[in-house]
Amino acid sequence: MKNIGIWMDKEKAHIVSLDGEKEEFETIMSGLDFYKPSGGSRTKSAKWGPQDVVQDSKFLEKEKHQLKKYFSNLVDGIGDADAIALFGPADTNEKFRKELTSNHRALAAKLKIVEKVDSMTQNQIKALVKDYFKQ
Repeated sequence: MKNIGIWMDKEKAHIVSLDGEKEEFETIMSGLDFYKPSGGSRTKSAKWGPQDVVQDSKFLEKEKHQLKKYFSNLVDGIGDADAIALFGPADTNEKFRKELTSNHRALAAKLKIVEKVDSMTQNQIKALVKDYFKQ
């Protein structure tokens, strides 16, 4: 029986695979561009001069496509799982759960838990996954 635990945020996903006594650890980077708006005047003399227009919709649409690709890479990495547990500090794990539910029903059926946890080291992630699947 292959159990997979994933700790994920927008930057990366750490995948811990437990297959009997065998343990594997893999990291998948998201490749997301982090949005940092820079608008306004570029010089001191033009304090109230022309302003740059920051278009949030373009950045949000770009992020949506990048997340879809990131989730697709994750699905490829966990396709042979018997049970899946998702952990993470933000709402990325919840977005991934929604992606599984709507587009990958077979994997969504194997999802056991989606839980918020803080940032962790690799050893802490391994211990968290092992403890969850021992129960």
